[in-house]
Formats: sequence, structure tokens, C-alpha cells
Amino acid sequence: MQGARVIKLAETEVVQLGAGSNYRLIVGDDAGTTPVRTGIQTCEAGYVVPVHCHPYMEIIHVLDGALEIWMEVAPDETVVLRRGDTIEIQPEAWHGFRVHGDETARLLGTHVSPRRIVTYKSGVKVDARGFRT
Repeated sequence: MQGARVIKLAETEVVQLGAGSNYRLIVGDDAGTTPVRTGIQTCEAGYVVPVHCHPYMEIIHVLDGALEIWMEVAPDETVVLRRGDTIEIQPEAWHGFRVHGDETARLLGTHVSPRRIVTYKSGVKVDARGFRT
């Protein structure tokens, strides 16, 4: 289709993000050929993303299930996002999240950057693509 590209989720690569979660890149690539990156992350109940940050804005939209999100500056202040809710996280804002409840959570994440750049607070190891190992 001229001037557009169709991405079929079933044809995207599945990347494991530790035990209990996987990620499918939708828009973007490791070469950074697009101005943003989007992908769908699926997280099983009990899954926790450790505190981390990005040097750009990140937008998380909950497609299914629920997430509990916190910011490092106020770890006791959490917000629960449910299906249809969105959070905009500012550049360099240290944050983490966990699946809230017993349902699998699916989220659409948008990194406002051509490349995925992530720094974890707890020294979590990442591969060359910025994915947890």
C-alpha cells in the first residue's frame, strides 16, 4: 500500500522480558528509522517492571487488565490504570509498574524516540536492544 505500511501483530517478533512478560515491536526498528516506537507488552499476573527511566516521553495505554504504576519520587503514591486508561511519563522520570490483580495485562507502549533507551535503577541487565535479559 503506497504511503502506508500494514503491521500484522501475528507476524511480529516475540521478545521475552524476563519471566512472565513478552513484547512485540509494532512500529520502529533497531536502526531507529521511525520517529517513535510502539509495541504491545503482555504481562502475566504478578509481573513487576523494576524502577527505570527513559530520556524521552513514554506513553502507556492499557488494552486489557490493570497496571499499578508508581513514580520513584513518591513510591507510596500509586495509580491503577485499567482498560482504556493512559499515562504520559515525562523524560527522565523514574517509574515502575506491576500487574494489578489476577488478570493478564496488555499494554500499548509508545516511546517518543527512534530507539528504545532504558536505564534500570536496580542494575537489571539488558541486551543490546534495551530489553531485559
